[in-house]
This record gives sequence, structure tokens and C-alpha cells, in this order.
Amino acid sequence: MDLFFFVLFATVAVLSAISVVVQRHPIASALSLVGVMASLAVLYLALGAEFVAMVQIIVYAGAVMVLFVFVIMLLNAGAEERRGRSLTAHLLGVPVLIAFLGLICYFVQREFANAGFMKFGNFTGGSAQSIGLALFTDYLLPFEITSVLILIAILGAIVLARKEMD
Repeated sequence: MDLFFFVLFATVAVLSAISVVVQRHPIASALSLVGVMASLAVLYLALGAEFVAMVQIIVYAGAVMVLFVFVIMLLNAGAEERRGRSLTAHLLGVPVLIAFLGLICYFVQREFANAGFMKFGNFTGGSAQSIGLALFTDYLLPFEITSVLILIAILGAIVLARKEMD
């Protein structure tokens, strides 16, 4: 049953990701990205990482996607217009894609041949306690650098907004 749910939601994630790239309208592309985020949250939940799954839904599918849609509407981005496609892309696109996927499968199989199978629900690193402990011990410096970069981005956005108002 675990394999069935994994295959189902992994397929939904991959198809939604393809839809993000293929869609011509940016709002439809953003909604497809919500499908990717939701299916990844279900996969995290199946692994036993409940906290990570909820953060995925609340932060990414919620707040970040609202920001994406807001920016798309603010920019008044319409549907992408079709242009002539390259003959080289038509002829080489599918064979290069198949070769690339084959190489990825080969290297993954070679590197993880003896890795064994993941038993769903056995992962214990997704609780709030373990993430908080890792974040504030092992990854404290990258966490603080990220917070400073976000603060600089906020200050830059304020400066740019003030220049437009003057």
C-alpha cells in the first residue's frame, strides 16, 4: 500500500512539475506549482516527517505561492505568445531527453545499488524537536546568514519602493 501511494503522489508531483513548465499562462503555472508542493507534502507525511509536511503546506503552498500570484498579478503578466520553434530542437529534443534520463538512471543505480529500501514511517528526523536542534546547533551559521540576507532584501525593497514614490 505504501508503494501505491508513493507512486501515485510521485506521479502527481512529476506531472504537475511538467505542467509548470508547459503552461502558457503564469497563473496556471503557479497553480501547478501548488500541486507539486501538495504532493511533496503528502510524500513527507508518508515518510513520517509530519512537521516538514506541515511546513511545506503552510510556508510554500500557502505563503510563497500567494506571493508568486501577487507578483504575477502586479506585473499584469498575460499568456505567453507562441513563437516559431527551432528545427534542431524538434529533431534532437526527445533523443537527448531520453539519453539524459538514461544517464541519470545509470548513475543513480550505480551509486545506490546497495542502499536497500526505505520503510515508510521509520524516518525520525522530521519532528519539530529534531529540526530545531539541528537548525540551532549544526546549522546555526547558515541560518543566521540567511536571516541577514533576508533582512538586506527587505531593506532593499523598502529603498526601491521609496524611490518610486518620490
